[in-house]
Amino acid sequence: MTKRNPEYDFVWCPGCGDFGVRRALEMALTNYSIEHEKPQSENVVVAGIGCSGNMVHLLEGDQPFGIHGIHGRTLPIAFGVKMGNTNLNTVVVAGDGDFLSIGAEHIGPAANRNINMTAIVMDNGVYGLTKGQSSPTTDLGQVTTSTPFGKIENSVIPLKNYLTIGVSYIASYYSSKPKILAQYMQEAMNHKGFSIVHVMSPCTTYNDTYQILKGNPKEGIKGLAYEIPEDYDPTKIDQAQKLVNSPGVPLGLVYKNEFDTIEERFSFMKEKAKVQSNEEILNSYSI
Repeated sequence: MTKRNPEYDFVWCPGCGDFGVRRALEMALTNYSIEHEKPQSENVVVAGIGCSGNMVHLLEGDQPFGIHGIHGRTLPIAFGVKMGNTNLNTVVVAGDGDFLSIGAEHIGPAANRNINMTAIVMDNGVYGLTKGQSSPTTDLGQVTTSTPFGKIENSVIPLKNYLTIGVSYIASYYSSKPKILAQYMQEAMNHKGFSIVHVMSPCTTYNDTYQILKGNPKEGIKGLAYEIPEDYDPTKIDQAQKLVNSPGVPLGLVYKNEFDTIEERFSFMKEKAKVQSNEEILNSYSI
């Protein structure tokens, strides 16, 4: 519950996008705690594997509780935390190689349950910690250390996947503007239901996509990232479907919908269930 462990010697590479995500998360957690008048100890960060998984050790300032989990299991761990204490602000941090590969099987159930928690996904298009291997979001044909002749599988389109399986809050941004990114993170934490903030977070060592995302007019490069137009309505599913099926990387709130969370449904079920004494339970088994 104090400043991060000074003995933890892991460091991100210079220019890594995860630095911006970390700063945004620190701001979002602090602002959320102030807004709701809660101590930092009522925030829990559940991390996965890879470079992004070290986020839980590298946060600066007042510390939330943290869990550094195993490959692909951030959502089940966070689900246990949330259902164990629904008052906790539960936040998942994971990379594309963790969340969208072995961990992808858990996104659908989390969306169906509409668990009241937030997932922050850092997408760099590779497995950075294991030296630049192909990940689910690596482009078709891209050469990596594990695909020396080019990737032969189609790449996952994360925003399209989230929308298709029913995630109730979806935001998309990149890591180089942490103040704006923090606003989407805080909005996601305040959302009633399962929220995902998908962050393009370039790996400067193995897949430096800064210029591809932001562009470079001097080099004649037009960036793929663009701000979602002001007249866009994120509550309209048809507009969201059109957006995620269009080329480029949209920046902003992609989709927002509100319906009952599993915590609310569970609470309603408990109210309906009759509480029995031990004697009544034993008598129910009598012939």
